[in-house]
Amino acid sequence: MVFTEETIGEFFEKQVERYADKEFIVYPDRDLRFTYREFNERVNLLAKGLLSIGIKKGDHVGIWATNVPDWLTFLFATAKIGAVLVTVNTAYKSHELEYIMKQSDMKAIAIIDGFRDVDYVQTLYELAHELKTQERGHLRSERFPELRSVIYIGAQKHRGMYNTNELMFLGKHVPDSELRNVMSTLKNTDVINMQYTSGTTGFPKGVMLTHRNILNNGYYIGERQKFTEEDRLCLPVPLFHCFGIVLGVLAILTHGGTLVMIELFDPLLVLAAVEKERCTALYGVPTMFIAEFTHPMFDMFDLSSLRTGIMAGSPCPIEAMKRVMNDMNMKEVTIAYGLTEASPVFTQTSVDDPIEKRVETVGTPLPHIEVKIVDPETGEELGPGEPGEICCRGYNVMKGYYKMPEMTAEAIDEEGWLHSGDLAVTDEDGYYSIVGRIKDMIIRGGENIYPREIEEFLHTMPGIKDVQVVGIPDEKYGEIVGAFVIREEGADILEEDVRDYAIQRIARYKVPKHVFFVDEFPLTASGKVQKFKLRELAVELLKKRKEGS
Repeated sequence: MVFTEETIGEFFEKQVERYADKEFIVYPDRDLRFTYREFNERVNLLAKGLLSIGIKKGDHVGIWATNVPDWLTFLFATAKIGAVLVTVNTAYKSHELEYIMKQSDMKAIAIIDGFRDVDYVQTLYELAHELKTQERGHLRSERFPELRSVIYIGAQKHRGMYNTNELMFLGKHVPDSELRNVMSTLKNTDVINMQYTSGTTGFPKGVMLTHRNILNNGYYIGERQKFTEEDRLCLPVPLFHCFGIVLGVLAILTHGGTLVMIELFDPLLVLAAVEKERCTALYGVPTMFIAEFTHPMFDMFDLSSLRTGIMAGSPCPIEAMKRVMNDMNMKEVTIAYGLTEASPVFTQTSVDDPIEKRVETVGTPLPHIEVKIVDPETGEELGPGEPGEICCRGYNVMKGYYKMPEMTAEAIDEEGWLHSGDLAVTDEDGYYSIVGRIKDMIIRGGENIYPREIEEFLHTMPGIKDVQVVGIPDEKYGEIVGAFVIREEGADILEEDVRDYAIQRIARYKVPKHVFFVDEFPLTASGKVQKFKLRELAVELLKKRKEGS
């Protein structure tokens, strides 16, 4: 039994009836406020606008944007018509975007101007040059055979693109009955959300999540924080991750609370928003919280309204947890653990757990989710104190990876257990602690980085014969990216050449911070690269660099 068997659209409308005039979404720096009713009206207009340009149930609609207000409108509008929202990391560049648009069979994509050094509009024109010459909504792109529409989030007009104002206007001319008819055909086991995560293969995989997966997970995450309709959550984490959508938006929606949104993380904006809106909860990865409580103006803000929240995304330093509890008034802060494939959370601490458990573990399983630790070699279940692979089973397990049945079978075994690839241990009380990773994933400030993906990419650089990428311990980010390169004979490439090549083509957080040139890699007897030795070597070499400087 789970909390609800409704679709997101059905559940949302019931909450609108219950909390019609209550604030649902607030953007403090824009002084933009939507009640549940006002937001629902906007969602319905966009949903009908999408129907009018031919978006149907099951179609894939991408969104490549920072936490702008209409990100949330797209989230609920696509859910109401049964389209699948494909979330795109804002730091991606053309190489990564092209792969996701093709692999996901995207029919439409909604974009903003750009982010940092990437012009999104220009990137779309470069990838789908036909946009400039073809009728809107009827795009025929050689590179993206499924793509029909590009939507600009905002009022500006761009050749070949719709903008959100036009979609809302089109939505006014579609009868409500048309939207109702579509909603009546949806099931809560339909895929509604697709997020891309990499793996040891190096190719990002589209994780297919259903209404049932994420709506229920959001509810139980809110329960662990004892959320009520009085709670006001400050959300500075990106919406393209489950952290934003499920832990944030759906945990608040299921409890009738208020979302206080931050478009782009800035510690001052967060502190100001908490004070101005009297937020009771705050989320972030450890680096965000550290940036907040170490900010020189930290003492100027009144954070007395804070009570709870979540620190997650990468291992939470115990000292940082203590500062958050003591200096930020978040006595009831919780830690959540999971992965996108698990919708995402399957263990979380609770506000009333003893302090040691809340600081030193990732909690106990959420209701209706089974968790076990197995020997990675034999699959045999292990007892308390024995480290092994943490696995889960329940309503929260993804439907699978899009168009990757073999990968899905590798992740989810025949008995329905999702294998995380993470090493964990449980204590006598049933609390779990994450102790390491089976795979060589790097977690840099909450962003998951897969070495194989960067290795594949760096192999495209002239002058590189072979490359191995590892995570190097770092005080600020937890880990940073390091690359060990074997040059081609006669090549004279330098560290800055490798970094410059990467900066122009892949997301900045994936770019190797340090590049080391070697003649060979340390190998096992069977010829496998010993990455742990490369990590140790990186630490040693950086220490020498520091001493030499």
